[in-house]
Amino acid sequence: MTKEILSKENIKLNAQFQNKEEAIRYTGDILVTNEYVQPNYVDKMLEREEVTSTFMGNFVAIPHGTEDSKGEVIETGISVVIAPEGVDFGDGNIVKILVGIAGKGDEHLEVLSKIAIVLSEGDNIESLVKSTSKDEIIRIFDEVN
Repeated sequence: MTKEILSKENIKLNAQFQNKEEAIRYTGDILVTNEYVQPNYVDKMLEREEVTSTFMGNFVAIPHGTEDSKGEVIETGISVVIAPEGVDFGDGNIVKILVGIAGKGDEHLEVLSKIAIVLSEGDNIESLVKSTSKDEIIRIFDEVN
Protein backbone atom coordinates (compact mmCIF):
# COMPACT_ATOMS: atom_id res chain seq x y z
CA MET A 1 0.00 0.00 0.00
CA THR A 2 1.27 3.43 -0.91
CA LYS A 3 1.50 5.97 1.89
CA GLU A 4 -0.21 9.31 1.87
CA ILE A 5 2.14 11.97 0.56
CA LEU A 6 1.23 14.17 3.53
CA SER A 7 -0.10 12.73 6.77
CA LYS A 8 -0.49 14.25 10.24
CA GLU A 9 2.73 12.51 11.30
CA ASN A 10 4.59 14.58 8.69
CA ILE A 11 3.45 17.92 10.13
CA LYS A 12 5.05 19.89 12.96
CA LEU A 13 3.57 23.12 14.32
CA ASN A 14 5.27 25.87 16.34
CA ALA A 15 8.82 24.71 15.62
CA GLN A 16 11.80 26.90 16.55
CA PHE A 17 15.27 26.77 15.04
CA GLN A 18 18.62 28.46 15.62
CA ASN A 19 19.64 28.28 11.96
CA LYS A 20 18.69 26.93 8.55
CA GLU A 21 20.81 23.77 8.86
CA GLU A 22 18.90 22.79 12.00
CA ALA A 23 15.60 23.58 10.24
CA ILE A 24 16.47 21.54 7.14
CA ARG A 25 17.74 18.61 9.20
CA TYR A 26 14.53 18.62 11.27
CA THR A 27 12.36 18.78 8.14
CA GLY A 28 14.28 15.86 6.59
CA ASP A 29 14.29 13.81 9.79
CA ILE A 30 10.48 13.72 9.68
CA LEU A 31 10.75 11.99 6.29
CA VAL A 32 13.32 9.55 7.69
CA THR A 33 11.28 8.77 10.83
CA ASN A 34 8.15 8.08 8.79
CA GLU A 35 10.07 5.90 6.32
CA TYR A 36 9.83 8.02 3.17
CA VAL A 37 13.62 8.26 2.79
CA GLN A 38 16.88 6.69 3.93
CA PRO A 39 18.85 8.71 6.55
CA ASN A 40 21.46 9.78 3.97
CA TYR A 41 18.75 11.80 2.16
CA VAL A 42 18.97 14.46 4.87
CA ASP A 43 22.66 14.99 4.08
CA LYS A 44 21.68 15.38 0.41
CA MET A 45 19.11 18.03 1.42
CA LEU A 46 21.88 19.98 3.15
CA GLU A 47 24.16 19.45 0.15
CA ARG A 48 21.43 20.88 -2.14
CA GLU A 49 21.16 23.93 0.10
CA GLU A 50 24.89 24.60 -0.27
CA VAL A 51 24.56 24.56 -4.08
CA THR A 52 21.45 26.74 -4.27
CA SER A 53 19.07 28.05 -1.64
CA THR A 54 15.68 26.39 -1.42
CA PHE A 55 14.17 29.67 -0.19
CA MET A 56 11.23 30.40 -2.50
CA GLY A 57 10.12 33.77 -1.18
CA ASN A 58 6.90 34.47 0.73
CA PHE A 59 8.40 32.95 3.95
CA VAL A 60 8.68 29.53 2.26
CA ALA A 61 11.57 27.10 1.76
CA ILE A 62 11.27 23.75 0.01
CA PRO A 63 14.30 21.68 1.04
CA HIS A 64 14.89 18.57 -1.06
CA GLY A 65 17.71 16.25 -2.01
CA THR A 66 20.20 16.54 -4.83
CA GLU A 67 19.69 14.87 -8.21
CA ASP A 68 21.86 11.92 -7.12
CA SER A 69 19.76 11.29 -3.99
CA LYS A 70 16.83 9.61 -5.79
CA GLY A 71 18.08 6.20 -4.67
CA GLU A 72 17.57 7.28 -1.06
CA VAL A 73 13.81 7.79 -1.58
CA ILE A 74 11.59 4.92 -0.41
CA GLU A 75 8.17 6.58 -1.01
CA THR A 76 7.07 9.96 -2.32
CA GLY A 77 6.23 12.22 0.61
CA ILE A 78 6.40 15.70 2.04
CA SER A 79 6.90 17.10 5.51
CA VAL A 80 5.48 20.45 6.55
CA VAL A 81 7.12 22.38 9.38
CA ILE A 82 5.67 25.65 10.61
CA ALA A 83 8.10 27.99 12.42
CA PRO A 84 6.01 31.10 13.25
CA GLU A 85 9.02 33.04 14.56
CA GLY A 86 10.95 32.26 11.39
CA VAL A 87 14.49 31.11 10.69
CA ASP A 88 17.07 33.06 8.71
CA PHE A 89 17.96 31.38 5.41
CA GLY A 90 20.62 34.01 4.65
CA ASP A 91 20.53 37.39 2.92
CA GLY A 92 17.69 38.47 5.21
CA ASN A 93 15.39 35.73 3.87
CA ILE A 94 13.15 34.57 6.69
CA VAL A 95 11.39 31.21 6.43
CA LYS A 96 8.30 30.31 8.45
CA ILE A 97 7.07 27.39 6.33
CA LEU A 98 9.37 24.51 5.39
CA VAL A 99 8.11 21.84 3.02
CA GLY A 100 10.51 18.92 2.73
CA ILE A 101 10.05 16.92 -0.47
CA ALA A 102 11.10 13.41 -1.40
CA GLY A 103 9.89 12.18 -4.76
CA LYS A 104 10.17 8.63 -6.06
CA GLY A 105 11.39 8.71 -9.67
CA ASP A 106 10.02 11.83 -11.36
CA GLU A 107 7.08 12.24 -8.98
CA HIS A 108 8.80 15.13 -7.19
CA LEU A 109 8.08 17.43 -10.16
CA GLU A 110 4.35 16.80 -9.95
CA VAL A 111 4.34 17.20 -6.16
CA LEU A 112 6.44 20.36 -6.42
CA SER A 113 4.06 21.95 -8.92
CA LYS A 114 1.05 21.20 -6.69
CA ILE A 115 2.85 22.65 -3.67
CA ALA A 116 3.80 25.74 -5.66
CA ILE A 117 0.14 26.33 -6.51
CA VAL A 118 -0.88 26.04 -2.84
CA LEU A 119 1.95 28.32 -1.67
CA SER A 120 1.38 30.95 -4.35
CA GLU A 121 -1.78 32.05 -2.53
CA GLY A 122 -1.04 34.69 0.11
CA ASP A 123 -4.08 33.60 2.13
CA ASN A 124 -2.70 30.05 2.31
CA ILE A 125 0.67 31.32 3.59
CA GLU A 126 -1.03 33.34 6.33
CA SER A 127 -3.31 30.44 7.27
CA LEU A 128 -0.38 28.01 7.45
CA VAL A 129 1.75 30.28 9.65
CA LYS A 130 -1.18 30.91 12.03
CA SER A 131 -2.43 27.32 11.95
CA THR A 132 -3.06 25.58 15.25
CA SER A 133 -4.19 22.25 13.80
CA LYS A 134 -2.65 19.59 11.63
CA ASP A 135 -6.08 18.98 10.09
CA GLU A 136 -6.09 22.55 8.81
CA ILE A 137 -2.69 22.04 7.18
CA ILE A 138 -3.89 18.78 5.59
CA ARG A 139 -6.92 20.67 4.26
CA ILE A 140 -4.78 23.44 2.74
CA PHE A 141 -2.50 20.90 1.07
CA ASP A 142 -5.43 18.66 0.07
CA GLU A 143 -4.57 18.82 -3.65
CA VAL A 144 -1.10 17.37 -3.02
CA ASN A 145 -2.46 14.09 -1.61
